[in-house]
Amino acid sequence: MPLDETIMTTTITFWGTGDSMGVPRVYCECDVCEEARDSGLNRRMRSLVHLSGPDLGTMLIDCGPDWRSQMEAAGLRRIDRILLTHAHFDHIGGLAEWADMCRWLGVKGEAIAKPDVIADIQSRFPWLSRNIQFTPIEGPITMGRWQIDCWKVNHGKNGYAYAFHFSNALTGRSWVYCSDAISLTDEQLKPLYGLNLLILGTSFYEEPFPIGTRSVYDVKEALLLLEQLEPGQTVFTHMSHDIDLRRDYPLPSNACFAVSGMKVMI
Repeated sequence: MPLDETIMTTTITFWGTGDSMGVPRVYCECDVCEEARDSGLNRRMRSLVHLSGPDLGTMLIDCGPDWRSQMEAAGLRRIDRILLTHAHFDHIGGLAEWADMCRWLGVKGEAIAKPDVIADIQSRFPWLSRNIQFTPIEGPITMGRWQIDCWKVNHGKNGYAYAFHFSNALTGRSWVYCSDAISLTDEQLKPLYGLNLLILGTSFYEEPFPIGTRSVYDVKEALLLLEQLEPGQTVFTHMSHDIDLRRDYPLPSNACFAVSGMKVMI
């Protein structure tokens, strides 16, 4: 029988598309921040994606400090599993509220991350383990028909983070979530070739600061990277108030900026 790809589809929903400070910045009166306060096109909560589908159930990648507002906006009352890219506050700041949800619902959530990420979280928030089971990633993970691989990526002045590579042998599809990275080595770039979809963090269109002070690619650097990697589709996320969605940026037809609530099917 032919493969019914409709039952194999995973939906990726962008609940948050902002960098560590979000948009608007509370102190800022730039055009982007003022627009974000007004019509909200540029309003961006901290980066987070929601995954749903027969092969993954429903889960998140990261759990930042806007998690509660993001859950309310999505109309959800329960999340059971979260993948964590690293232990910076903008990616784990909602764990305490998630743990409280688990406590009141009488369930134990599962947070999946590399052992060093788990150790960092537990050293700062040891009580979370009462309501969250921390599962270390020590090799490929299988969820339904997706194989998930995780590897370390340079995060510039902020050290390192991890990226997730999803591959489905039955459909031949693959995609990557890499929200916090810059100056990737040849070895770190290997999982980014041959993708159907790349989700990549880009804080600025062209960041004016010295490379040694930075932590995430800018858009112009990312576009050069895409010429090398040639993914089928690219979505830029983790954006600062430098990115103005009202502007017409010179992006290729298969690349775009993420917008809050945007859905991508794969």
